[in-house]
This record gives sequence, C-alpha cells and structure tokens, in this order.
Amino acid sequence: MDEPDKLQVKNYLLELQQTICCGLEEEDAKARFFQDSWQRESGDHPGGGGISAVLQDGGVFEQAGVNFSHVTGSRLPGSATAHRQELAGRAFEAMGLSLVIHPRNPYVPTSHANVRFFIAEKAGEEPVWWFGGGFDLTPCYGKDEDCRDWHRKAKAACAPFGEGVYEKYKAWCDEYFYLKHRREPRGIGGLFFDDLNEWGFEKSFDFMQSVGDHYLRAYLPIVRRRRDTAYGERERDFQLYRRGRYVEFNLLYDRGTLFGLQSGGRTESILMSMPPLVRWQYNWRPDPDSPEARLYERYLKPRNWAE
Repeated sequence: MDEPDKLQVKNYLLELQQTICCGLEEEDAKARFFQDSWQRESGDHPGGGGISAVLQDGGVFEQAGVNFSHVTGSRLPGSATAHRQELAGRAFEAMGLSLVIHPRNPYVPTSHANVRFFIAEKAGEEPVWWFGGGFDLTPCYGKDEDCRDWHRKAKAACAPFGEGVYEKYKAWCDEYFYLKHRREPRGIGGLFFDDLNEWGFEKSFDFMQSVGDHYLRAYLPIVRRRRDTAYGERERDFQLYRRGRYVEFNLLYDRGTLFGLQSGGRTESILMSMPPLVRWQYNWRPDPDSPEARLYERYLKPRNWAE
C-alpha cells in the first residue's frame, strides 16, 4: 500500500474550502464569509487548529458554514474507536472539511458535505489511515427534478472508480442519515463512505477529491432553480420545524460532531452546522394531501433517483 501524503491532503482541503466559499458567495451576492482561524494548545487537549468560514444573513443563504480542521492527539476518542477497537491507544492526526448550508427560501434544500482523512500511529507499528466523507440533501419541499440531478451528480463522482461504487455508498448514506428515534430518513441522501483505504492511498485520495469536487456541481443548480420560488408563513414554519430534525441528528448520531466534542475540538466550529433558527412543535402532523405530507410520503423514503 502506497505511503500517505498528509501535506497533499491538507493542501487539497484548504483549496476546496476556498473554492466552495467563493462559489457560495457568488451565488448569494449579498453576504460574504467571515473567516476565523483558530489554534488548539497541546497538553490535555489535542493540538492543531483550523479555519472556520461562516456566512450569515445572506440573500440566498440564511447561514452557511465551511470548516477546515486539522487536529492531533495522543489517543483517538471513543467515537473513532467504537468500530475499530484495534486503534485504541494510538496517537492520531485528523483533517477534514465539513460544511452545512441552511438556505433562506424553504424551497431550496439544506445541504451537507464533508471529506476527511485520519491517520492513527503507534511506535513500532505500521500507521493505519483512511478516508471518509460524502454529501447529502435535505429538502423541505421535495422536487423530483432536484432529487434526480443530485443523485446523478453523486453517481458521476463515483463512476471512474468502478461498478457498484455509487450503489454501495448511496445505500450507506441512506442507512447512516436515518433518525432511529423518529423512524425516518433525514433527507433524500446522496453518498457516505468511511474507512476507505483498500484502494491504496492514491486512488482513495482521488475518490475523496472527486466527492469534494462534485458538491458544488450538484448543489448550485438546485439553488438557482428554487431560490426565487414564492413562499409564505406556512412554508417558513415548516422549514423551521424540519430544521429540528437536523439538530437532533447532529447531536445524537453524527460521527463528526461526536468526534469533535470528544476530542476537545473547538465547540464554536463544531456546532456551526446548527441552523440559526429552529422550532419544535408537540405532536405535529401534516395535513392530509398537503405539500408537507408529500415530503414524508414520497421523498423521505429511499429511492433509486439516479435512474
């Protein structure tokens, strides 16, 4: 297996952060990203740092966060070793780019993406490394055209890497972004992969880059299609209600959030994925045959949208 090049990965992630921020700023045309560089001290907490880029109160995006982090520590936290007990006690280095976009218009879906690289090392033993990441889409008002386009871009990201890659990581995404306590998916899915190293470093890194590079290609056409759709108080209330599901998933299940908190990461950066406004309503149910009911009946069900 070829040797991992950590600097090459870090440079790509920093370039991707700038590319995505520039693309979103151009689309918003009103607000710009504020970039906040931060450092962690070594000792009881991991070393390293990162760059958090946050856009707020935009014309298209109510809030958008694009966070680069690169942290180190003397041992991996429990969220990282729960499924890989052989890594317990190893020092680690983790770097990644994670983003969540909360649009203003309820007809523009929320989107999330991340790409990341981990390496766990121990004196006298070979390092263990892997890539992970993906992207997924969370509409309030589903549209077949948007779902098809999103999944076809996801399939295109996987196409150079062999038969069945899209199908494997699409199914993993459907399984991962599922709120068990609600018994419902978070959205319409996309791609999710983790522990990727069996292809060797070069091909695995190429795949991570393909996923990262396809994010804006998948999301911006949907934003442009829906950003000027008229909406009222009903749609806004439903958007805020559905954002509650996003908060629940991130705090209960999301591996990146749990890893960041358990490893002593910067809380402001970890929780920038949260929406600026959200609401919960006791025992709410959509009206029968309503656009809101259609979300549950047609879109919050795993489907083969790429065909």
